[in-house]
Amino acid sequence: MRLLPLLLLLAAAAPAAEPTADDYRADARSIAPMIQQTYAYLDRFAGGTPPRSAKLDAEAEQVHDRRSLLLYAERALLALADHHAITGASTAHDWAIVPSYADLWIERRGGAYLVEAVRDGSPAAAAGIARGDRLTGVGGVPTEAAVQAFWGDLGLPVTQERASFAARILAAGRRDSPRRLEVGRGSAPPRTLELPNLYQLPHPPRPPVTTTREGAALVLRFNDSLGDDSTIAAFDSAMANARRPVILDLTDTPSGGNTVVARAVLGWFVARATGYQVHNLPAEERSTGIPRQWVEEVLPRPGKRHARPAAVRVGRWTGSMGEGLAIGFSALGVPVVGDPMAGLRGAVYDERLDRSGLVLKLPAERLYTVAGLPRERFAPIPERSPRSRRSRPANP
Repeated sequence: MRLLPLLLLLAAAAPAAEPTADDYRADARSIAPMIQQTYAYLDRFAGGTPPRSAKLDAEAEQVHDRRSLLLYAERALLALADHHAITGASTAHDWAIVPSYADLWIERRGGAYLVEAVRDGSPAAAAGIARGDRLTGVGGVPTEAAVQAFWGDLGLPVTQERASFAARILAAGRRDSPRRLEVGRGSAPPRTLELPNLYQLPHPPRPPVTTTREGAALVLRFNDSLGDDSTIAAFDSAMANARRPVILDLTDTPSGGNTVVARAVLGWFVARATGYQVHNLPAEERSTGIPRQWVEEVLPRPGKRHARPAAVRVGRWTGSMGEGLAIGFSALGVPVVGDPMAGLRGAVYDERLDRSGLVLKLPAERLYTVAGLPRERFAPIPERSPRSRRSRPANP
């Protein structure tokens, strides 16, 4: 009578069997259907079908172990041309994640690859690269040729959106390698620059929130900390002494975060329950035929209320939850000023492959402002110059 429970206990404690080559291959084959079911932005693609190529399909059939599955999964997600779709694991030689480990924002305009933003304090900024410069070459190859090769390697044609996406990745480089970029300005000959990859730089610890003064305003800068629960206490402490207008600086939040931190921040600026963003889950409608959508609200926090003027500052390195905070403040009547944000699509869900356990991070929820504008299309008020920054009262 006692033997059966003991055997069950031993079975539960036994390590799981290593997946076979067939298991890894089955997981590779399951990625395309998983994207088709889960990815929230199928309307980006002709016929609502994610991009595939004969080259990628052949690669799926060659998967035989964890490394080859990871490499295939990364390439299958690259085909989406979506910076928010990534794998949960990585290798040292992978492309840098954009925008978290990028210092240049590149867009193809009229055949040229233009620098639209440079990250403050980055190697690119230190090298003198400026907005309006042109990325003319990567690794000794003209940028257009490098972009064509990037997509040709995946068996896919180049489009305008794919060109800009690839140029940003190429400019960010491989995680284990320095970058060799050619940058032109005006009619001067392009400069060749050797820049470290951001993964290779030291990352000294920073406080979640730092405060400075800007005229009569107190500036609270989030140091890529919207996923850190300790940010709540740091923000609360700074706000407890804010007897003046505040500017919330979200220009260094590329890695996103979570709604707990976001709602804690927004809670200082509302006197009643207030909607701040709209969620839509296409996967549920695909599986049930019944659409699902809801409004997420922020609630006031007892004893914590800032009724003085406020403004929010954003830029290309405002990503994901930083963008959610921006549209939330806009819903409260707080002006959001600065450059366009990263435009990362949706809320990401972790989707685990059945046999290997490899995680794919896919944008599964569509996100909107409370007025119905897709979050990725939200445009801040342009900031004319550092001297013209203004704030006005919140009006929740």
